[in-house]
Amino acid sequence: MPVRGSHGSPAPFWGVMLLTILYVKDLKAAAAFYDAAFGWRKTVDVPVYTEYRVNAGARLGLMPQSNTRHFLGEQLGALKPKDGCPRAEIYVQLRNAKAVIARLEKLGAKCTSPWAKRDWGDFAAYFLDPDGYVLVVAKPA
Repeated sequence: MPVRGSHGSPAPFWGVMLLTILYVKDLKAAAAFYDAAFGWRKTVDVPVYTEYRVNAGARLGLMPQSNTRHFLGEQLGALKPKDGCPRAEIYVQLRNAKAVIARLEKLGAKCTSPWAKRDWGDFAAYFLDPDGYVLVVAKPA
């Protein structure tokens, strides 16, 4: 019998999300962008994959889209995202958010929504990284 939550629905599995992997067009260019923007420590740096330790509980991986066929399968791995359509968002809270925003602007990241107080209480600015992923730099209000 499944465990039930407070409203009678199945209780969620309480796991820990450790890793997010972004499929990128050019691994070398994407890694150079994230190196310059955040300076996170690399934990893996091989020709087909780069991974960063973001904090004690989270890592960010970058993998060439062309390298996905061997585990997504030929048909799914051959698909390409439509240009101009954001596919994911990375939301990072930082103490030095304004310094990171300045670095993102210097790196040519496109700002889609400037630094402002948001309805949920954070100050945040929205950018697009070189692969079109939404990158949010935030600080609690």
